[in-house]
Amino acid sequence: MQEIIRLFPKTIKEELVKRIANRWPTLQEIRIRIGRPVELIFDQREEWLKSVIPSTEDGMHILNQLSQFSLYRMEDELREGFITIEGGHRVGLAGRVNTIDGNVKAIKHIASFNIRIAKQKIGAASAYIRHLYDGNYHNTLIIGPPQTGKTTLLRDVARFISTGWGQVRPYKIGVIDERSEIAGSVNGIPQHELGPRSDVMDACPKAEGMMMMIRSMSPEVIIVDEIGSGKDVQALMEAIHAGVRIVCSIHGQSFADLRDRPSLQPLFKQHAFDRYLILSRGTKPGMVETILDREGNHILKKPRCTEDEMDRGTSSAQRYHMGRF
Repeated sequence: MQEIIRLFPKTIKEELVKRIANRWPTLQEIRIRIGRPVELIFDQREEWLKSVIPSTEDGMHILNQLSQFSLYRMEDELREGFITIEGGHRVGLAGRVNTIDGNVKAIKHIASFNIRIAKQKIGAASAYIRHLYDGNYHNTLIIGPPQTGKTTLLRDVARFISTGWGQVRPYKIGVIDERSEIAGSVNGIPQHELGPRSDVMDACPKAEGMMMMIRSMSPEVIIVDEIGSGKDVQALMEAIHAGVRIVCSIHGQSFADLRDRPSLQPLFKQHAFDRYLILSRGTKPGMVETILDREGNHILKKPRCTEDEMDRGTSSAQRYHMGRF
């Protein structure tokens, strides 16, 4: 977690290390608000560092560390409202927004930082991967509100597809990682485990990235996080018509919620997806509440996922209890 700790001035850093200690695996977010206590969000509770109140100078220190003392090089990120750092951790920003002709130019006078901890949970998809395959992979959409583990699950699905499991061969996958969260790439090199047959298009807009990946790397499956715009939908349909399988995620409360969104109507009218994974709001990220088919019928509801079904190692004998499937 050194890539996160290095962001903070000494006083905050020392208090964080002391308070978090060996609880890093359960930490979800660190929220810094100028003039208010630091908030720590764990899997099952929130805590406050009331002894440390970040100052404006502390905020500038964090911003300088994020930008490596060059705000100019972060112009695009400031316009988007977040920065992705080494390890795939995402830092959200809030403050005064500057606009030109109604469009966001940048965020200045930043008063809030939300550091979302990227976690690689090996085996998060082990209980569900068999429902995504039937001779070939189904086009799959992972649905969940923020902080339910969509990216965590998507990353592990990518790893399974690229590595192979049971009697299923490894497939070539193309990962379109617009926000550098799936692979956590540094200088183009993924920091998270995505399997041996994975190629990553890092920091590339999703719609353009999907077309670039198809032209340049001939993937069999494309992995993409948080679709939503009309351009994303159009690119997904182009990829599907090109014979490429799609596994992607989207913010949403439910299957019914998505069906009512105008931008997604082409996907539903053409039955683009064969599987919908609805994530639970439980305490563990990446837990699936139910799996639906293309018509919205349940094919799996509240699946059992015991400790020994999770991926804990690297040998195929230990990782996959595929005999149960």
